[in-house]
Amino acid sequence: MRQQVRYGYARESRKDKKASSQLLALGGAGLSPDNIFVDQATEKDKFKQLTERVQPGDVLVIKSLSQLGYNYQEILNEWKEFTDTRNAHIQVLDIEFLNTSIEKKQVDRSFISDFFSQVISFVAQQEREYIKQRQADGIANAKAQGRHLGRPRIPKPASFDEVYDIWRAGVISAEEAMVRLSLKRSTFERFVKERKEELRNESAHKA
Repeated sequence: MRQQVRYGYARESRKDKKASSQLLALGGAGLSPDNIFVDQATEKDKFKQLTERVQPGDVLVIKSLSQLGYNYQEILNEWKEFTDTRNAHIQVLDIEFLNTSIEKKQVDRSFISDFFSQVISFVAQQEREYIKQRQADGIANAKAQGRHLGRPRIPKPASFDEVYDIWRAGVISAEEAMVRLSLKRSTFERFVKERKEELRNESAHKA
C-alpha cells in the first residue's frame, strides 16, 4: 500500500509579500521542506503542481483557509477538488477541527467535509448577494446624483451642426460626414438623433 504523503502550501500575502509565518507553521507541523510549495501573491503555479502530485489519501496542510483562494467561492471549489475529486485530505492549522486526515470513522470525516462545504457554500452565496446589492446601490446613488455610468461620453464636435446640415442637404454622404467629424457610426447616429430632437424642439417653440 502506498504511504500517505503530507504536502504543505503557502502563498505570500498581497499586503506584506511574505509567507514566513506560514512556512514556520508548516515546519512546526512536521512538513518536509521538499514537500512545501510556495507561490507569489498573485500566482498559483506551485499550487497547480501540488494539485497534480496529490494522490488519494494524501494530505494538503495549510495555515489558514485564505491559502486556498481570495474569496469563499474559490475556497469552496479548491476544497471540493481535493476532498471530493481527488479523495485527498485537508488540514487547516489555524482551525483545529478542520482536519479530514484524522483517524476517525469514515462517517465522521465525511460529516466534517460536508459540513464545511455547506457552510462555505452559504457564505459564498451571501458574498455574491452582498456584492450585487452593493453594485445596485452604487448605480442607484450615481443616477440620483446625475452621474453618467460607463465609459465617458465623447463630446459633440464643434463643427457637428455645420457638417450635419450639408449631410442632410445631400452634399456629402454619412460616411464622409463621419470621416470629417472623426466619429464612429454609433456615436454619429447618437448625435444625429440628438440634433433632430433639438430641431424639433426649436420648431415647436417657434410655432
